[in-house]
Amino acid sequence: MPVVVATMRTKPGRREDVLAAFRRHAPAVHAEPGCLLYAAHSGDDRVTIVEHWTDQAALDAHSAGPAMAALIGDITDAMAAPVDVAVLDPVPAGDPAKGVLAKG
Repeated sequence: MPVVVATMRTKPGRREDVLAAFRRHAPAVHAEPGCLLYAAHSGDDRVTIVEHWTDQAALDAHSAGPAMAALIGDITDAMAAPVDVAVLDPVPAGDPAKGVLAKG
Protein backbone atom coordinates (compact mmCIF):
# COMPACT_ATOMS: atom_id res chain seq x y z
CA MET A 1 0.00 0.00 0.00
CA PRO A 2 2.04 2.93 -1.27
CA VAL A 3 2.37 6.16 0.64
CA VAL A 4 3.20 9.32 -1.28
CA VAL A 5 4.70 12.49 0.15
CA ALA A 6 4.62 15.30 -2.38
CA THR A 7 6.16 18.65 -1.38
CA MET A 8 5.48 21.79 -3.37
CA ARG A 9 7.72 24.79 -2.70
CA THR A 10 5.66 27.89 -3.42
CA LYS A 11 6.67 31.28 -4.73
CA PRO A 12 6.46 34.07 -2.16
CA GLY A 13 2.83 34.95 -1.50
CA ARG A 14 1.44 32.01 -3.52
CA ARG A 15 0.94 29.32 -0.85
CA GLU A 16 -2.76 30.18 -0.46
CA ASP A 17 -3.24 29.78 -4.23
CA VAL A 18 -1.86 26.25 -4.02
CA LEU A 19 -4.03 25.43 -1.01
CA ALA A 20 -7.12 26.78 -2.79
CA ALA A 21 -6.36 24.54 -5.78
CA PHE A 22 -5.95 21.56 -3.45
CA ARG A 23 -9.31 22.31 -1.84
CA ARG A 24 -10.97 22.47 -5.28
CA HIS A 25 -9.52 19.17 -6.51
CA ALA A 26 -9.38 17.09 -3.32
CA PRO A 27 -13.01 15.88 -3.52
CA ALA A 28 -12.37 14.36 -6.96
CA VAL A 29 -9.20 12.63 -5.70
CA HIS A 30 -11.00 11.36 -2.59
CA ALA A 31 -13.59 9.74 -4.89
CA GLU A 32 -10.93 7.89 -6.91
CA PRO A 33 -10.81 4.11 -6.42
CA GLY A 34 -8.12 3.12 -3.96
CA CYS A 35 -7.67 6.50 -2.26
CA LEU A 36 -7.28 5.93 1.48
CA LEU A 37 -5.77 9.34 2.31
CA TYR A 38 -5.12 12.54 0.39
CA ALA A 39 -4.37 15.32 2.86
CA ALA A 40 -2.60 18.69 2.66
CA HIS A 41 -0.25 20.18 5.22
CA SER A 42 1.37 23.59 4.86
CA GLY A 43 4.25 25.70 6.12
CA ASP A 44 5.50 29.17 5.28
CA ASP A 45 6.80 28.34 1.80
CA ARG A 46 5.44 24.89 1.04
CA VAL A 47 2.45 22.62 0.76
CA THR A 48 2.95 18.93 1.41
CA ILE A 49 0.41 16.32 0.36
CA VAL A 50 0.39 12.96 2.14
CA GLU A 51 -1.33 10.21 0.18
CA HIS A 52 -2.10 6.58 0.93
CA TRP A 53 -3.34 4.23 -1.79
CA THR A 54 -4.60 0.65 -1.65
CA ASP A 55 -2.09 -0.47 -4.27
CA GLN A 56 0.26 0.68 -7.01
CA ALA A 57 -2.43 0.35 -9.69
CA ALA A 58 -4.66 2.84 -7.85
CA LEU A 59 -1.73 5.25 -7.46
CA ASP A 60 -0.84 4.89 -11.15
CA ALA A 61 -4.44 5.62 -12.17
CA HIS A 62 -4.51 8.68 -9.91
CA SER A 63 -1.19 9.94 -11.26
CA ALA A 64 -2.45 9.74 -14.85
CA GLY A 65 -6.00 10.89 -14.05
CA PRO A 66 -7.90 14.10 -14.78
CA ALA A 67 -7.93 15.39 -11.19
CA MET A 68 -4.14 15.30 -10.99
CA ALA A 69 -3.78 16.96 -14.40
CA ALA A 70 -6.20 19.71 -13.38
CA LEU A 71 -4.42 20.31 -10.07
CA ILE A 72 -1.00 20.54 -11.71
CA GLY A 73 -2.41 22.93 -14.30
CA ASP A 74 -3.77 25.15 -11.55
CA ILE A 75 -0.59 25.31 -9.44
CA THR A 76 2.26 25.40 -11.96
CA ASP A 77 2.56 29.21 -11.96
CA ALA A 78 2.68 29.30 -8.15
CA MET A 79 5.56 26.84 -7.83
CA ALA A 80 9.10 27.94 -6.96
CA ALA A 81 10.54 24.53 -7.92
CA PRO A 82 9.38 21.22 -9.37
CA VAL A 83 7.20 19.12 -7.11
CA ASP A 84 9.27 16.69 -5.01
CA VAL A 85 7.40 13.37 -5.02
CA ALA A 86 8.47 10.40 -2.93
CA VAL A 87 6.65 7.06 -3.16
CA LEU A 88 7.36 5.18 0.04
CA ASP A 89 6.73 1.82 1.65
CA PRO A 90 5.58 1.69 5.28
CA VAL A 91 8.15 0.70 7.90
CA PRO A 92 6.18 -0.47 10.96
CA ALA A 93 7.76 0.41 14.31
CA GLY A 94 6.67 0.78 17.90
CA ASP A 95 2.97 0.74 18.72
CA PRO A 96 1.17 -1.00 15.80
CA ALA A 97 -1.71 1.49 16.10
CA LYS A 98 0.62 4.47 15.80
CA GLY A 99 3.58 3.18 13.82
CA VAL A 100 1.88 2.92 10.39
CA LEU A 101 -0.98 4.57 8.52
CA ALA A 102 -4.31 2.83 8.93
CA LYS A 103 -5.19 0.38 6.16
CA GLY A 104 -8.56 2.03 5.59
